[in-house]
Amino acid sequence: MARVDIVMPQLGESIAEGTISKWLKAVGDTIAEDEPLLEVSTDKVDAEIPSVAAGRLAEILHGEGETVEIQTVIARIETDASADLGSTDGQVAEPTSSAVNPAPAAATPPPPPAPAPAPPQLEVAVAVAPAPPASVATESTGDALIDRRRTVSSPLVRNIAKEHGVQIAAVHGTGVDGRVTKADILAYIERGDHLRVAAPAASPSVAAPATPHVPASPAPIPGALVDQMMALPGTPTAIQTPDIAVRPGDRVEKMNPMRASIAEHMARSKQLSAHVQTCWEVDMSAVMNLRKAHKGALAAEGVKLSVTACILRAATVALRQHPIVNASVSGDQIIYRGEVNLGCAVAVDGGLMVPVIKNADRLTVRGIASELEDLATRARSKRLTMDDLTGGTFAVTNPGVFGSLWGTPVINQPNVAILGCGRTEDRVCVVDGMIAIKPKAYYVLSFDHRLVNGSDADMFMKTFKEVLESMDASSL
Repeated sequence: MARVDIVMPQLGESIAEGTISKWLKAVGDTIAEDEPLLEVSTDKVDAEIPSVAAGRLAEILHGEGETVEIQTVIARIETDASADLGSTDGQVAEPTSSAVNPAPAAATPPPPPAPAPAPPQLEVAVAVAPAPPASVATESTGDALIDRRRTVSSPLVRNIAKEHGVQIAAVHGTGVDGRVTKADILAYIERGDHLRVAAPAASPSVAAPATPHVPASPAPIPGALVDQMMALPGTPTAIQTPDIAVRPGDRVEKMNPMRASIAEHMARSKQLSAHVQTCWEVDMSAVMNLRKAHKGALAAEGVKLSVTACILRAATVALRQHPIVNASVSGDQIIYRGEVNLGCAVAVDGGLMVPVIKNADRLTVRGIASELEDLATRARSKRLTMDDLTGGTFAVTNPGVFGSLWGTPVINQPNVAILGCGRTEDRVCVVDGMIAIKPKAYYVLSFDHRLVNGSDADMFMKTFKEVLESMDASSL
């Protein structure tokens, strides 16, 4: 018998840790290769992790609710020796290679250790560099690599660092390869280290112009003021969150990674973007008639013709005509996106996810409906990939399905606008001087006034309204 290590996988390029949501197998259970073993949550995605080998779950090293850094061993599977020849490093390729060709694996022991301990090899190269010129080059290369690894932390850590003006490289990291974890940066800020570091860094540039104004010590004062300005209500860090008294009968539970990520993302968006809203009422008669006439035929083809699909189609037309609403702000630059990728908010257990329909402007209502159904199904069954959740240029949220008439949604960064859809209901209105009853709905566009003017937003909504009110079978 041999044992195979199960490690915390990296579910995205910028993700440095994951939280074990649920073990799907208990110690002693048998498991097949590629059979789901556990569920992992990160700040971006929930996923089922399959077993890399068949055998018996021999050991669980980290329990449910624990947050573990990537490449950390979290469990071990006991396998048949014939299927895995002494592999204990958790790599999928090695058990497979050993099973197919055991003799070469045993005859050439050096290759298996070589790929696994890549970081240690770098340390050896630095240590044994003999010649002075080579030594200097090696050290600079090693320092650059270490700095790069230290600053590639999770999005949450980078956002906290940005909000407090902290250089991540100045923080002592306790994570993998010296990565800075959330606990590291919060402790750093709580100690006030960022203020002490800011003083010498700011003094060279501030001293010359600011000497007449603040002769004594100009650097600490701006640093403190900046930190106070950033510590606004709602800043998503433990430092600004007050301790609330717990009363008898209260129930306390820790935020799951998804909920914590939503809290951080929404609070940061409200601080970053100048949110303004415009609300329009739309006659949904054409959409309801189209749906009534073609719903059955499309259902027979496996396509669910929803009102939301029609809304998304109208949004893509409006975005192509008004590209400023499909843009992003990067410093003092405007990025006009070449693609129209629609993020669609989906309510899931424990939070909210925003999967993205890529190149939605190239799809008909039928195509959008099919993509939307697929993404929503996979979101609720925790089968989305990182690619499904990234690259959005505009977002749509539809609280109307729960009965809401209208709302003021928060912009999903780095977008500059989000559309909130209200419930479609029959309303009394005046048409050509006559009282009539029409199916109508309110639509609210939240837009970033740093980039999008009120006229831009209303021209977008005018186009959106016209497309919905004139939608016919040609849109299918």
